[in-house]
Amino acid sequence: MALQQLNAPSRAQSGIPATVPPSGVAHQRHRHTEKFTVIGNHLAQHEGMSLVALGLGVYIQSLPDGVNVGIKSLAARFEEGEVAIAKGLRQLEAYGYLSRTRERTPQGRWVTRTVAYDMPGAVIQQPTTPKPMPTRKPTPTPSAAPAPPTTPAPAPAATAAPAPATAPAPATTSALANTRPPARTPAPAPPLPEPGCPDLTRHRTAAEILAGLRRHDPRLMLSERDVRRLAGAVSAWLERGIEPAAVQRTLTSLLPQEPIHSPAALLAHRLTTLLPPPLPTAPARPRVVPLQNCDRCDHAFRAPAPGDCPGCQAASRPAS
Repeated sequence: MALQQLNAPSRAQSGIPATVPPSGVAHQRHRHTEKFTVIGNHLAQHEGMSLVALGLGVYIQSLPDGVNVGIKSLAARFEEGEVAIAKGLRQLEAYGYLSRTRERTPQGRWVTRTVAYDMPGAVIQQPTTPKPMPTRKPTPTPSAAPAPPTTPAPAPAATAAPAPATAPAPATTSALANTRPPARTPAPAPPLPEPGCPDLTRHRTAAEILAGLRRHDPRLMLSERDVRRLAGAVSAWLERGIEPAAVQRTLTSLLPQEPIHSPAALLAHRLTTLLPPPLPTAPARPRVVPLQNCDRCDHAFRAPAPGDCPGCQAASRPAS
């Protein structure tokens, strides 16, 4: 009869510590000393965002400042399309992890300014410069016995020291401020085009075109005030012979992929810069004299009114 081996293990040994639960994920931790990013669990385990939004949030926070995180750049980096990436960026904006604003450069070009927040709603404390500690002056030690005062001999008048020259007063802050160059003010926007001859029917058509733009793109939703302000510019297009369908196609084609924060400003820019010139005046057509049939010989001839042809008129004149 074989002896029982009491030292044999009851099951196969694994590399997982006994403190790890038998089910679920088990972590093998490693301490990073370079090329790592600290991500809060409030983002990595967010319950309201999709997996694409979580991945974009973690990826953007790992990037250094200055890297382009536009929709097209992210679509070229990952397998997800522009629609999924745009939806993920909107979720990050909705929960405060991202902000995108449109700014105009001094050269007149519109750019998107993107700011990523690793802790939404946190107040960033600016570093303060510590104030220097005041230095204490040493206390003079009293002498044992004061020396008797001595009367100085009067100096001759010729050797009197000249009075010290007065130093020029330093320039005041207001004087320095006046020497600074004036701040550059942005150039005013060009005025909107206006029709040469106002027409009520044309104005109503222009208002209908502007109000219906949101059917083609929901981002082009305008208020009644914006419609009234831009209707005159659309009327100028219609006055120059542009069909309403062509005006609508010009305003809705090739729109930016980024969110449109001011659709009225975008439409005003297109209506102003893309305004076509008026059609040249067509040359006057020459007046054609109609054909007439002679009442006598029934021959055709050109004359402004019916009657006799020149030959019959000459035959009917009395001989001189």
